[in-house]
Amino acid sequence: MSEDFKSGNDLQNLSDEENFGVSTDLIHAVEDALEGSRDSEVEDLVEGLHEADTADLLETLGREERYRLMEVMGAGFDPEILPYLEETVRDEIVEWLGPDGIAKLVPSLDSDDAVELMQDLNEDLRIHILAALPLAYRRVIEESLSYPEDSAGRLMQREVVAVPSVWTIGETIDYMRVSENLPDDFYDIFVVDPRHHPVGFVPASRVMRSRRHVRLDEVMDADMRIIPLELDQEDVAHMFRQYGLVSAPVVEKSGRLVGVITVDDVVDVIDEEAGDDLMKMGGVSEPDLYDDVANTTIARFTWLGVNLLTAVLASVVISLFDATIEKVVALAVLMPIVASMGGNAGTQTLTVAVRSLAMKDLSEANAARFIGKEFIIGVINGVLFALLTGGVAWLWFGDWALALVIGAAMIINMVIAGLCGTLIPLGLERYEIDPAVASSVFLTTVTDVIGFFAFLGLAAMFLL
Repeated sequence: MSEDFKSGNDLQNLSDEENFGVSTDLIHAVEDALEGSRDSEVEDLVEGLHEADTADLLETLGREERYRLMEVMGAGFDPEILPYLEETVRDEIVEWLGPDGIAKLVPSLDSDDAVELMQDLNEDLRIHILAALPLAYRRVIEESLSYPEDSAGRLMQREVVAVPSVWTIGETIDYMRVSENLPDDFYDIFVVDPRHHPVGFVPASRVMRSRRHVRLDEVMDADMRIIPLELDQEDVAHMFRQYGLVSAPVVEKSGRLVGVITVDDVVDVIDEEAGDDLMKMGGVSEPDLYDDVANTTIARFTWLGVNLLTAVLASVVISLFDATIEKVVALAVLMPIVASMGGNAGTQTLTVAVRSLAMKDLSEANAARFIGKEFIIGVINGVLFALLTGGVAWLWFGDWALALVIGAAMIINMVIAGLCGTLIPLGLERYEIDPAVASSVFLTTVTDVIGFFAFLGLAAMFLL
């Protein structure tokens, strides 16, 4: 083995300058060792890597190399790697490990990670694995899986530190030292009444700084945000972001404490929701970096088909003015400029609107102000770009009338694009349709149709 790759701890120095992630050198070293069947070297290379970095390494390797690495790790495979894996790769790993192998690993995971893993499995495999789990743990997982998908009940961790309000700091510390049912990491101790309803919380740091004889109800914060079981995970993320929460209790309808959601889980939700909106706006239903060619092609075909229909509609508008285009050939050269500028201007507004709706910064209360602002921006940009494109058209073709026509069409299309970039997502949101799904298709259709119709229509009126 080369001097550059001695151990997993040494390999931390091979990471990127930001000191996180897996370096290219490490990846190449693992690939080379796997190809040469130098298993002991592979073990040294991956030893000491963080679970997230090991997951990145598995995702980067090809399928056969991935399986070889799994064989080398064998019984030393850390189940904590599974939650960090991208879903497609995780499915491959689960298939490779088999139901019995997964059943041995699941009890080592926190309940929220176990639920995340189990909910993505097919039903037959899930039933097989659940049957192999210890009864008490199986009931916890099954109950969590019974809650709606993308709800707080699916997201929460069942292991929670909850103590009576009459306890002292000393009793709480003694309890945490001897209890075997506490989560590995926690931030807050939740104070509950005799009905197990949360009445306050005490940060772990405050517990450590307080004297043993002090009662919890003397130092607890009674003002806390409580999350219902069925609250959508997107609303949970908004609550954490809005109030700067580190953790929050989850309660069932009766108000009884049943779990806790922590900020590390919410970070995943924010990343998932943001990525989901981005994918939908691009016409991709799921991230497909690790999918095979056939699945990716099929997934994208439908959306491209929808875009074809909208393109045909724009072409129909152009065909209405074919005689005009035949007489003024310059129109064919210039009309893509009008449609393109309108589309880009609308996309800018649409991106801001969709993000603002997702972050709950845009609502009916301030929608009118946002629409008015975008209208003014559309007018200003329309006038500025009308002057630019009109000047280019005049210098290019030496025709003032043509310059005025394209300038007027530019103003019309950019104003309409700005308005539609706000009104389309707001309208879809009002009818409970995800604005990220269809906004871009509607916007592209509108800007193309309006752009072509305005430009060619004005040309038919004033140039012939």
